[in-house]
Amino acid sequence: MGYRSQAPEIIKSFLVYHETIKGHSKRTVDEYYLDLRTFFRYIKIEKGLVPRFTELSDISISDVDLDLVKSVTLSDVYSFLSYLSRDRVRNQRDSEPEFGLNARSRARKIAAIRSFYKYLTVKAQLLDKNPVQNLDSPKTLKSLPQYLTLEESRKLLSSVEGVNKERDFCILTIFLNCGLRISEVVGLNLSHIADDHIRVLGKGGKERIVYLNDACVSAINDYLAVRKNIAAIDKNAFFLSNRRKRISRQTVHHLVKNHLAAAGLDSEQYSSHKLRHTAATLMLKNGVDIRTLQEVLGHEHLNTTEIYTHIDNAELRIAASANPLGSFKAEKKSNTGDN
Repeated sequence: MGYRSQAPEIIKSFLVYHETIKGHSKRTVDEYYLDLRTFFRYIKIEKGLVPRFTELSDISISDVDLDLVKSVTLSDVYSFLSYLSRDRVRNQRDSEPEFGLNARSRARKIAAIRSFYKYLTVKAQLLDKNPVQNLDSPKTLKSLPQYLTLEESRKLLSSVEGVNKERDFCILTIFLNCGLRISEVVGLNLSHIADDHIRVLGKGGKERIVYLNDACVSAINDYLAVRKNIAAIDKNAFFLSNRRKRISRQTVHHLVKNHLAAAGLDSEQYSSHKLRHTAATLMLKNGVDIRTLQEVLGHEHLNTTEIYTHIDNAELRIAASANPLGSFKAEKKSNTGDN
């Protein structure tokens, strides 16, 4: 159960709902708990339920009940937002901590609070009125996803060497051609691999079929030729670590960074998730329909996929010059004559 075992009943039921009914991952559910824990620790200070200068990390929320939850007002939440933006430590491990969470981090915590109160009002029906119904989320700047160019992608794939060459090349090929999430790559089983497609277990336990091109089929077959000679401890896992167990997210992150550096690419700027961005961008640039891309990437909502409809400056200039009015110039009127 992890963090959830520490939750009071009113929060625990919310977490169970998200895991069992909404199908959210353990990681997502744990993040919900941590965000709500921070919020109710702050509320207990504001309501005078603990000494004013108690360290936030020392406050237990095991006694949080319906009465306390009901007492929260919109003003309390805005006060909490102010605390997050000014006084919250960004990284607890820093020797010289910086203060103030960015808008994205604040928005995530607000989303947890809104979801919690919506659950209590609509699903559990423990509240007659949702006190945070009109709560606004912090505005976040929408930045375009970073991605490798086609040439950089080829350079990355061409640079793969080492004792795990076949495995690593296969992972990078699947990232760049299929646009899988790192959790989906790690979660692949041998039984998920077919001749022309793979069965992918996505967010919320939703399965989808991703078809394979020739490059993926070749890379998978090359890795399988190596994989079959490994006495795997985890016999179901497709990608294995050097310890013959299912490869971890951390290992995948590490190998992606290493191969990016070996290819002379910025390993600080790019990551495994940027390879997913790259796959999506390359598909769109080469004529894949946005709704088809939505299915390939496993996005629940189309607006999530639409972040990939960015167009580079060269294409924007071409679009401008292609306008039939682009060469039109109005005739200059003479200043002579009657007005």
